[in-house]
Amino acid sequence: MSLTDVIEGTRQATAADPANAQVSFSVANTLVPGTATAVEVRVRDHRFAVDEPAPLGGTDTAANPVEYALAALGSCQVITYQFWAAKLGIPLEQVKVTVDGDLDLHGFFGFADTRPGFTDVRITVELAGPADAADYEKLKQQVDEHCPVLDLFRNPTPTSTTLAQLTG
Repeated sequence: MSLTDVIEGTRQATAADPANAQVSFSVANTLVPGTATAVEVRVRDHRFAVDEPAPLGGTDTAANPVEYALAALGSCQVITYQFWAAKLGIPLEQVKVTVDGDLDLHGFFGFADTRPGFTDVRITVELAGPADAADYEKLKQQVDEHCPVLDLFRNPTPTSTTLAQLTG
């Protein structure tokens, strides 16, 4: 199935019932027993690890959470470029996205009253294909407007935490 087929099928499904546009995702995260920072993550039928580098108390067995956040942003950008290129009919042969982020550890460790999140995030997008620069700029504008993970980085998202005590 092509991306244009996916786009059209989704358009038809959401036009028939707007509730079809509402989706939810769930991710389960569990500390690996016997470790200080290693986490097992379960997403549908997929599993992957999260850890911290040694200087932050981990064993460096996997990327850390902020690296995964940057990876989520970069991979969402690549996918959104593909979708919007198909939707706009802009030929696109290759997409490469590099994401760099700066973090001040004062906030995470509570050493200062500083925000614990990223202080700056930079996205570099490299596109290859036969379209002209104006088409790719139009594509970038649509991606900037419609990339879900970019939206998470740019806008506050209502978030709540419920604390429950584990048993056993």
